[in-house]
Amino acid sequence: MPSHAVPEPSTGPTDLTGPTDQYRKGAEFRALHERREAFVIPNPWDAGTARLLAGLGFAALATTSAGLAYTLGRGDGTSGVDRDETLANARAIVEATALPVSADLESGFGPTPDDVATTIRLAAAAGLVGGSIEDSTGNPDDPILPFEVAVERVAAAVEAAKSLDFPFTLTARAENHFHGHHDLADTIRRLQAYEAAGADVLFAPSLPDTDAVRAVLDAVSRPVNVLAGGPGRPSVAELRALGVRRISLGSSLSRAALGAFLRAAEEVHEHGTFAYTADAVPYPRANALMRDTDPAGGPA
Repeated sequence: MPSHAVPEPSTGPTDLTGPTDQYRKGAEFRALHERREAFVIPNPWDAGTARLLAGLGFAALATTSAGLAYTLGRGDGTSGVDRDETLANARAIVEATALPVSADLESGFGPTPDDVATTIRLAAAAGLVGGSIEDSTGNPDDPILPFEVAVERVAAAVEAAKSLDFPFTLTARAENHFHGHHDLADTIRRLQAYEAAGADVLFAPSLPDTDAVRAVLDAVSRPVNVLAGGPGRPSVAELRALGVRRISLGSSLSRAALGAFLRAAEEVHEHGTFAYTADAVPYPRANALMRDTDPAGGPA
């Protein structure tokens, strides 16, 4: 994709939705991937968690399809979240902070490459500056798209991204390992094809170990995203040493919140005690965290 210079910071009022600000965010997001050191991109599931993460100093955010599904009372990848719901959630997260936001766009929300291209254009209209397209089918009995079909869909997403008037960072995901198909050779073949098709970032969630991460890094030249956690739970420093450029948290923050909620509710239901309140964020601090973090991404 063409290179884009990062604009000088504006000294005037921040426009969180206009084209100038979207260009700035897109350029900032692209620049994060060009650094030698890995950065962590956490995954909020609503405007409130986006503001909390921005207040902690993260440089960019990404949505989570699973986190959104859970807030809607659905399972991820089973009942499904449609494109309108996904983009409405993404828009709320975009508007909550001044940070660049990328979205989990699942498989592109449609059976054809044109559907995928439309999804990229709608994502841009929602204020996003990045998005991921995966090669899963949504069918648990046959979860991975055929190779040629998957490549064609990534190519359509790339073409749509290139047509935009700001840098849109496209991530292509190879979903084999996430669905229990532990075929590293096929995963690498797919990532190489997605790179050749023009994807900016490559991602194979749920790689089994650091040897597999090394194999992917050795096989491609574009920045690689790795999902935090997994066997051994390698740290940011360890993944950075391997050469990983981006580390996403996926649904883990959402599931951590669900875990705390369930432990508290189970304590009350099963034991009739309220010890969990000792670990709850105090009411005044919760209000202050939301009130004191403005949409520009810092203290109000």
